[in-house]
Amino acid sequence: MKVLLTALVSSAATAAFFLKDKIFSGQGKKKRTKVIGVIPARYASTRFPGKPLVPILGKPMIVRTYEQAKKAKQLDRVVVATDDERIASVCREHGAEIVMTSVDCPNGTERCNEAVSKLKESYDIVVNIQGDEPLIEPEIIDEVAETLKKSPDAVYSTPCTPLKHEEVELRGRVKCITDQHGYAIYFSRGVIPHNKKGEVKAFPAPFQDKPYNLHLGLQCYTRDFLKIYGGLPATPLMLMEDLEQLKVIEHGYKIKVIMVDHCAHGVDEPEDVPLIEAKIKELGLE
Repeated sequence: MKVLLTALVSSAATAAFFLKDKIFSGQGKKKRTKVIGVIPARYASTRFPGKPLVPILGKPMIVRTYEQAKKAKQLDRVVVATDDERIASVCREHGAEIVMTSVDCPNGTERCNEAVSKLKESYDIVVNIQGDEPLIEPEIIDEVAETLKKSPDAVYSTPCTPLKHEEVELRGRVKCITDQHGYAIYFSRGVIPHNKKGEVKAFPAPFQDKPYNLHLGLQCYTRDFLKIYGGLPATPLMLMEDLEQLKVIEHGYKIKVIMVDHCAHGVDEPEDVPLIEAKIKELGLE
């Protein structure tokens, strides 16, 4: 059994290598123009069941997210991908386009892939917009899409924003570190970068103004890469950290990271709702 499992993993890794080579050799020359935004939404959530439908100042959260996404100028189309008729019904009532997907989708990324696969039109770039980000700025969506259009050596782009020192140790905040060219090196729920004393502190001179990076819940892929992502074997760091994006890096693909100024994180737990509502009022987005 162990020999068979090893052979299967080896076979999958070999297939991934040839797929990667195909993407890098062909996709770098392919112009990326047409972009679709997909908002994956499921009702069943261990920590927060029914989260997409939670009222945010009287309007379902998924609807607020959809309305924000529709303001993005780089998106040619926006759809909500869900496996639940309750979510679909509410979205339809508010004029959102729905694509029904399987209940067996293991994560939002594969739900995006299934949704786009069901559409007649083809797209070059797919933006995965988290349904629990009702305050996501359309400008950030535009930036990640435009960044991937202009980065032929990357198959994925994503935004980060400066993280307050008092939040660096929170496990609910995913951190990111990049190289000098803006490509992701690593993502973690832990404190990264770390230091010998184990303290959260400013970077040493002359980099004292460099912030800790908070990864935002927005992921942008080339359509060709999204097609093969689900077939890539799971990787050790991905499983250890429980972060999908690490599988991309571990298989040798590049993720382009952009830095943005984003002051509100998503709704992870019920306690986050009043914080988001207060921010919406502050910004006048009721």
